[in-house]
Amino acid sequence: MTVNERLAVLRRRMSEEGVDAYLVPTDDYHNSEYVGDFFKCRKFLTGFTGSAGTAVVTKTDACLWTDGRYFLQAGKQLEGSDFRLMKIGEEGVPTIDKYVTDALSDGQTFGFDGRCMSAGKGDRFERELKKKGVKIVSHLDLVGDIWEDRPARSMKPVWELGVEYTGKSRADKLADLRKAMAEKGAQYHLLTSLDDIAWLLNLRGDDIACNPVFLAYVAVTPDEVLLFAQRGAFTDELLETLKKDSVRLLPYEDFYAFIAEIPAETAGKKTAVLLDSTCVNYQVWKSIPEGVRRIDSTNPTLLPKSIKTPVEMQHMREAHIKDGVAVTKFRYWLEMAKRESAKNREINAAAGKNPDYLYEPGTNGANAVVITEISASDKLEEFRRQGEHFLGLSFDTICSWGYHAAIVHYSATPETDIPVENHSFLLVDSGGQYLEGTTDITRTFVLGETTDEEKEFYTRVLMGHLNLAAAKFKYGTSGTALDYLARGPLWEIGKDYNHGTGHGVGYLLNVHEGPNSVSYKEMQGRRKPAVFEEGMVTSDEPGFYLEGRFGIRHENLTMCRKAEKNEYGQFMDFEILTKVPFDREAIIPELMTEKQKKTLNAYHKDVYETISPYLTDDEREWLRQETAEI
Repeated sequence: MTVNERLAVLRRRMSEEGVDAYLVPTDDYHNSEYVGDFFKCRKFLTGFTGSAGTAVVTKTDACLWTDGRYFLQAGKQLEGSDFRLMKIGEEGVPTIDKYVTDALSDGQTFGFDGRCMSAGKGDRFERELKKKGVKIVSHLDLVGDIWEDRPARSMKPVWELGVEYTGKSRADKLADLRKAMAEKGAQYHLLTSLDDIAWLLNLRGDDIACNPVFLAYVAVTPDEVLLFAQRGAFTDELLETLKKDSVRLLPYEDFYAFIAEIPAETAGKKTAVLLDSTCVNYQVWKSIPEGVRRIDSTNPTLLPKSIKTPVEMQHMREAHIKDGVAVTKFRYWLEMAKRESAKNREINAAAGKNPDYLYEPGTNGANAVVITEISASDKLEEFRRQGEHFLGLSFDTICSWGYHAAIVHYSATPETDIPVENHSFLLVDSGGQYLEGTTDITRTFVLGETTDEEKEFYTRVLMGHLNLAAAKFKYGTSGTALDYLARGPLWEIGKDYNHGTGHGVGYLLNVHEGPNSVSYKEMQGRRKPAVFEEGMVTSDEPGFYLEGRFGIRHENLTMCRKAEKNEYGQFMDFEILTKVPFDREAIIPELMTEKQKKTLNAYHKDVYETISPYLTDDEREWLRQETAEI
């Protein structure tokens, strides 16, 4: 079926259920950023493949909301359909809440699958629509009803991550959690976010691509942990190990029935349940019986998960050396391809090959093998797979040449894949999952002649990146205060980028992890950015994008650490984890301050000293030149 045909079928189901507006989010039952194939209802309905978006369908209208990372991609993917693109944050674009509230009137019905909407969002809809006399139905999976070949729910093996990697045992984490519950006066804690569950129990899985988590819910009491998950994902041996920490496995589907049976009183006192309305879904929230007190508070796992243990901190450094070797080798491979392709232009042209294309090193003339966005991405993964303890990618690689790089989160498909040409930029945003941690890096590679305009923006984005990398700040600072450091070189000429500057990163978990971030904006429905703590890992990734022409982004991961403490208080700064050189060909040194040059030179010196022992003689000599001082 086409998108419009699916839209027509959905509207028929809406009519059968008496629903006047139906919302289709990206979420699974766990409010995950990325979801398994079973849960990709919004993608199925709209054809938009980005990781963030919400569709609302009424009897006469259909809209898709997404953020600035996906404006160009969504615009292209919605072409020819009846869906209208709603660009979040743009002038004149209503919020989803306002659109739904304005679209419905007294006596009408608003529907959604309450398992796929956070409790906080569902509660807001309930309050606002009640004022207008609009009824809410939250038990309908209407897209699932019309999705005839819907993929099965994933059930990959669950495995244990040893304390030699986590630095803290499951028993100790549970003890800390129960202490937090006691301080809140809670007898139950309901935990549904998959990364929190994996972190708390020192378990990992593979139910979401690139995110080593498994489908589960958890209920923690003072005496035991009830783990609601799929039995087939666990070995008998693992279950016996979990029993030692009083972790008991129950069927995944029984979680809601369990909640409905929570007693109103526990040990003679009114029962209190601790949960986070920004994480648990609306159905969980509504399943709690009357008479049971809800304590709506941030999950006690959120902050300690983001503050890496000393063991995790050291392992993260090790992971980034492995990743740095892989990406540096990839950069060298590209450089050899660039040199050979330029040298063999006439030979390739005579053989009927496009002389402007980039060809794999060692191939030319009739045997020339063109490098495309997908083949370049595959080559980078090949280098990563040579690293010890590499488990897979931390997200789908963004490998985009030229005008495709202006689409912030463009991901090549066989239909959109294009040859990489011997000019302009190749933007590669990628990362790996290792037993030693999670990586995320973006480099913008220069593939030939660049214009003065391209060089200026390349340099300004790098200046902002270096400003943030070199930041020193007092303890108590969040990323909201630091964002200007990265945007300043662009803002001073009236330019900007439409995404955050930095996000937290998990340890062998989600590549996007709160609560730490760097952004001057506060997103609706999200808790405020956290104060930076020693051990938090955060990305530093300003960018710039010109539609139809080019895109630039420079990203390293940083780890917050303590600097000096004096009469003014505790100061903090960042340790740079990522170890890959920046492409110096497009840098205009005259634009940079002396401090920025010093920061770059010191970084490149560290990259050479750290990575060169793992390279061949030719690669090492090339890296020596690439990391020379400017």
